[in-house]
Amino acid sequence: MSTSSHEAVGAPCWVSLTTADLTSAQRFYGAVMGWTFRRIRLGEWFSFAFRDGAPVAGFVENPSLPAAWTPYFAVVDADVTAARIRERGATVAVGPLSFRRGRAVLAADPDGAVFGLWQGGVFRDWGVGRGTAPAWLELRTRDAFAAAIFYGEVLDWGGESPTSCVPAYEHDHVVLRHGNNTVARISGGAVDTGPDPHVRPRWHVHFQVPDLEAAVEAATTAGGITSPVETSSAGRWATLRDPEGALFTVLAPQG
Repeated sequence: MSTSSHEAVGAPCWVSLTTADLTSAQRFYGAVMGWTFRRIRLGEWFSFAFRDGAPVAGFVENPSLPAAWTPYFAVVDADVTAARIRERGATVAVGPLSFRRGRAVLAADPDGAVFGLWQGGVFRDWGVGRGTAPAWLELRTRDAFAAAIFYGEVLDWGGESPTSCVPAYEHDHVVLRHGNNTVARISGGAVDTGPDPHVRPRWHVHFQVPDLEAAVEAATTAGGITSPVETSSAGRWATLRDPEGALFTVLAPQG
């Protein structure tokens, strides 16, 4: 079942992995996350990941791009939103491109974090924080407040539409909510110091897994790199790097 990007203005509506080898990526994520895969009508270089028959994410084979997870945000008009991005000194790298169910844009914010736009049909039951979708998204950048202003203006966060996302500044982070769900967080660094050239601002995708230790072990066995499991009052998690270098985080279920 699908609905329209008009029903989720500015909200994350999909995530996609760019990979140089679709078959190898599917093998890794199938082992670690328990996903199954199905080719889609866009061509042999595209597939969707599923869990328990429900869609999770897209996979795209493109050896010319770095392996990475990218979130896509729902927009009413891809052309208008792409123009807003350029007006604010950011980059539209690809698109808008037309597909069977809509139009897509790949862009980078002023600090270089890559994100996408989608105008068109979206999965009705796919939503960050529920079902098979990621548990949440996080932008790690240098200045959370400046980033929130950019994304807010581009994606119409806090706009007049009743379906718009609403940002709030809490404890040095910007939290983004869509309805009753917290869908993203923007975390800042030390704005009074020069940027670290080895730390690139990026969007991180956080997936919940039924067994954290099993996922970490499977990632190591399948050729990935894992960080130590971290624990806080919010839960337990580990950051993983797939064999091509794409980063993502796995979370233990809330007890």
